[in-house]
Amino acid sequence: MKTLKTPSSITPIDVSSLDKDLLMKMFYRMVQAREFEEQLYYLFLTRPMPGTMHQATGQEAVAVGICSALNQDDYLTSTHRGHAHCIAKGVPLNIMMAEMFAKRNGVCHGMGGSMHLCDFSKGMLGAFGIVGAGIPIAAGAGLSAKVRGTSQVGVSIFGDGASNEGVFHETLNMASLWKLPTIFVIENNQYALSMTNAESTAMTKLYKRGQIYDIPGERVDGNNVVAVFQAAQQAVARARNGEGPTLLECMTYRIRGHARFEQSGYRDAAEVELWKDYDPIVRMRKALVESAKATDTELDGIQAKVEKELEEAIQFAEAGEDVQADDFWQFIYDEGGSHA
Repeated sequence: MKTLKTPSSITPIDVSSLDKDLLMKMFYRMVQAREFEEQLYYLFLTRPMPGTMHQATGQEAVAVGICSALNQDDYLTSTHRGHAHCIAKGVPLNIMMAEMFAKRNGVCHGMGGSMHLCDFSKGMLGAFGIVGAGIPIAAGAGLSAKVRGTSQVGVSIFGDGASNEGVFHETLNMASLWKLPTIFVIENNQYALSMTNAESTAMTKLYKRGQIYDIPGERVDGNNVVAVFQAAQQAVARARNGEGPTLLECMTYRIRGHARFEQSGYRDAAEVELWKDYDPIVRMRKALVESAKATDTELDGIQAKVEKELEEAIQFAEAGEDVQADDFWQFIYDEGGSHA
């Protein structure tokens, strides 16, 4: 097997400056995100599940690091690979799982499925199947907050491939011009489906793309939840202070294929194995134990808690009523029969 060098983006995890409660919550959210998708993968193999799914195995630190710097009333938009983003923003596992089963007790009443999750009560404005679709919506949320005079921010997490969409550039230009309280986060897993950054993008330091719009940018170790959180904190503070948007590029890697059951033969097996060594959950666990912030027993307890939560979420989903063919009408017309 070919030997590869340590990725240049990898940085040490320093937990010394953060409160234990926050660190434990971040670890908990990452485990929730990982185990939710692992259970979902198994369910797709063994149950008649509708639709498809895109796993973010190995990318959990981006979602959790970003969302740990946000308030519940801050806004977030996501992608087709959005389970971890929703979980990190606080969307309950049971109603997310029910949505996967296309049940009426799902978070979107069974109307959205894996790629279109949203929960406005948590500030989660939606996962979007269209590449780049959430970018202008997050800017619109930032504009709303500015017009209303609140301290809220809008955040859009999107992939490296989306940074080549025209809407990315149009939105960054507008956000900078109007100094919108918006944070743009490139979740760079290094492959836009099956194509590497180098094959699709002339300038691969994507965080520098904000410079032409006078937006500060930073590249962060996306497998280091503490580094992501600290970068997000600075960007959020800047936005709340009226200083405008920030562009963050979080370097990470998806261990699974682009979508369920895809074998991802376009990637070198040695490359995948290398990135498994930098699993963000394993690295965080090691940092917590070595710094004496947590014990193995405490962290094992979190793992067990999440496994129980998922058992209950699956039971909740299975007990729900199936979506019916005409359910969509209630979301088009109001009770008086006029357009909603």
